Amino acid sequence: MVTHIDDRAIAAVGALYSELGIDGEVLDLMSSWVSHFERPPRRLIGLGMNSAELLANRALAGHVVHDLNADPALPLPDGCFDDAVCCASVDYLVEPVAVFREVARVLRPGGRFAVTFSDRCFPTKAIHGWLTSDDDEHIAIVSRYFALSGGFGPATAALRTPTGRGDPLYAVWAEVGTIGG
Repeated sequence: MVTHIDDRAIAAVGALYSELGIDGEVLDLMSSWVSHFERPPRRLIGLGMNSAELLANRALAGHVVHDLNADPALPLPDGCFDDAVCCASVDYLVEPVAVFREVARVLRPGGRFAVTFSDRCFPTKAIHGWLTSDDDEHIAIVSRYFALSGGFGPATAALRTPTGRGDPLYAVWAEVGTIGG
């Protein structure tokens, strides 16, 4: 069990979640042994591939073991979450637009999906397009996933940590919109 970003970036993730008011029923997509909330939301459900890691995550009220690369369909009912988050994992999705479309499906009207990432990844797991692009292009890629999914309004993107030492933390988020954005 490892952390994928440093303490400064972890703090920036938690600050973003607090700033956005992500605090109701929340899906932690591609979750692991830790979720980076300053204060856990009312009900946090983790969806990930490693049962042992999900069981070790004390912030989770429940979890679902599911490999989104084997099946991008979320095994969850429509409109069951207020918000969703994905931290340091978007670069591993092989069908990201399908996954983003599914996230929009499981969110309630007005729900947000916050995706955070850094310049660190496991090169053997990340998709080729991620490995051959820079940080600005990563922001554009994730923003495009939101647009292509057809389920979200315009995306907002930001660098959440100051430049300098440590892991940069980038965030892209959008609210469930009408079909076609």
